[in-house]
Amino acid sequence: MAGAVGGSSGGTNVTGKNVTLVLCLVFAVFFILAGVTNINDALVAKFKGMFQLSNAEAGLVQFAFFMSYALFSIPAGLLLRRIGFMRGFMLAFLIIAAASLLFIPAASSGAYINFLGALFLIGGGITLLQVAMNPLVTTLGPPETSHSRLTFAQMFNSLGAWLIVTFGAQYILGEKKEVDVTTLSAAELNAFRVGEAEVITDLYIAVAIAMVLIAGLFFIFRKALDSAEVEDVKTEGILTLFLNDKRLQFGALCIFLYVGAEVTIGSYLIGYLGEGRVMGLEEKDAAILLGYYWGGALIGRFVGAFLLRLFNPGKVLLTFAAVAISLIAISAFTSGALSGYTLTMVGLFNSIMFPTIFSLATEGMKADKASQASGILATAIVGGAILPFVYGSVADATSLTAALFVPVICYAIIGYYGIYTNKKRAAA
Repeated sequence: MAGAVGGSSGGTNVTGKNVTLVLCLVFAVFFILAGVTNINDALVAKFKGMFQLSNAEAGLVQFAFFMSYALFSIPAGLLLRRIGFMRGFMLAFLIIAAASLLFIPAASSGAYINFLGALFLIGGGITLLQVAMNPLVTTLGPPETSHSRLTFAQMFNSLGAWLIVTFGAQYILGEKKEVDVTTLSAAELNAFRVGEAEVITDLYIAVAIAMVLIAGLFFIFRKALDSAEVEDVKTEGILTLFLNDKRLQFGALCIFLYVGAEVTIGSYLIGYLGEGRVMGLEEKDAAILLGYYWGGALIGRFVGAFLLRLFNPGKVLLTFAAVAISLIAISAFTSGALSGYTLTMVGLFNSIMFPTIFSLATEGMKADKASQASGILATAIVGGAILPFVYGSVADATSLTAALFVPVICYAIIGYYGIYTNKKRAAA
């Protein structure tokens, strides 16, 4: 998924001998959070088999997680202003740690809803971290180099998504147990689910330990953040800004569609690659290509950063959206390795969409308006909750292949936004 969200900070720049170390810790957080967020794709496949779910029901994994962005993005900004960076980070880490430990009773219960509750709370903690991340990075050094620091941080985000998803998904999915659940009694079915959940529990215990350790490190070096001031969050005028700015409205819609399309493809890629028409891969093998899907963003951001310096961002956005549509079409109308690899390659062309849409939507705004617009755009990340469920519902009624028209529509609208903003620039 896209990297951290949130506006720029208006606070004092942080200086001191601990700044470099704190910045390294922040980059480590980018790395870990990307993995924690995108490992949900493996959970979709895992829970689908554990609980005999439909595609739509399996998509509730993403619904539970990303709904936190809609509910907590603006409150998180208000809370951060009240308690500051250090306490905000500490609280977020501890929320994620506590929520991760909830996987233990969830596994013992063998109930799907309990896993969804834990994921919702993890999403809440990550939302708080995400809202704080960009402003903090901008304060950890000179203002003139803030963009390069943010870009560097995004690289860690993509690297984390690639590595943690690749190895974490293989660990979660493991060797698939061939069990005919229709022959199991209620007690045997519950025992099967509890056994299958053990690897998930182990992974999230590791996440909890990592969060507590990072919280401890931030506490130890908290004085490096003493001069960092959180930008005052003003809720007054947000609705007016949104209603009166068509470019912002369109941009929020495109963030909704982009995140929704990206998460949708990742969520169902393992199942898609396992179909006989495509590659017939076992889940553990398909997890490798899932890692490539998210790793494509790492390469794409390097290439995209270069292209965005040479070409109009609206045209680059249009081109990347058009290529994404073409790759999906090739995947849908072919079979075998070509079908599997072309859909995996869509991740490469997702890479520049979030930052490009974000910048186009806020282009030319004054600092206070841009901060409010950032909150609106961050809330639009809820597309990651809605569209996987929509795709799953369509796939249940048709097939995983036929349902690919859902992300195609998303990319088509995103491509048109590139045309729209280009015309706005020409008319200005």
